Amino acid sequence: MDWDKLRIFHAVADAGSLTHAGETLNLSQSAVSRQVRALEESFNTTLFHRHARGLILTEQGELLFDATRAMMKRLETATARIHDSEEEVFGELRVTTTTGFGTLWLAPRLAALYEKYPDLKIDLMLEERVLDLPMREADVAIRMKEPSQADLIRKRLMNVRMRLFASQDYIERYGKPERFEDMSEHRLISQNVGSQQVGAAATMVNMLMTHHIASRLTVNNYFGVLQGVLHNLGIGVLPDYVKHDFPNLVPVLSEADSGDIPVFLAYPEELRHSKRIHAFRDFVQNEIINYRKQVKNQILD
Repeated sequence: MDWDKLRIFHAVADAGSLTHAGETLNLSQSAVSRQVRALEESFNTTLFHRHARGLILTEQGELLFDATRAMMKRLETATARIHDSEEEVFGELRVTTTTGFGTLWLAPRLAALYEKYPDLKIDLMLEERVLDLPMREADVAIRMKEPSQADLIRKRLMNVRMRLFASQDYIERYGKPERFEDMSEHRLISQNVGSQQVGAAATMVNMLMTHHIASRLTVNNYFGVLQGVLHNLGIGVLPDYVKHDFPNLVPVLSEADSGDIPVFLAYPEELRHSKRIHAFRDFVQNEIINYRKQVKNQILD
């Protein structure tokens, strides 16, 4: 089997276009087309339906694309392991975490990692969907619950809690609720309970809604909730770590508490010796230690 033809087929199937695949491969459209036709002739089958909006895989094409996708994953893994045998920390590290934790806690602290490892390239993938680490959809994950996938190394990093916050300006303008019943006079900002999120947070929102809250703003991530709170739209359900980086936030109704939500870091067993993984893991652990010290100092002050 000609690997070059398979590689070109994979690029075309992934892009859905001869032109886009050619741009990716630095080949002309005609050269890509010839290689695809030659591969179809070698299999004596049609791999693509030609459509005005692009190329669509046939059933036989789907079978071959599944095989080349698995081959590419294994090649990426081998490449990563070869790179990780070097002494220096460099190359791409794909990190997945939730939109809230990624935007509010992780991204603002990445400068310290880049300062130490300037040749490291972080691909930060923020989404609520749990990516498949063993299939190399990402290299390392930070999640708000213990990963259930097999063949993962996992470490519990810390606990967070969901609490109620308002801005200082909002409190001065509209007052601070002293009882749960007072929340009926305020707008609640939260994630929609139907969106993907930690169950404890949804339970907390459902409890608050039993107090006849008429006005609500729902957002599909905590970054949006925070923006609503900072712009005085109401009282928001947010992770407790935002208080450290946004001192204008005022905790409201301390008894409104989701309880501990564990934060786990996980990566595939096959990347156990990856220097990039070790560098990222150590960075996150050090940042958590610093965060805890700063929170403790705030409490003492």
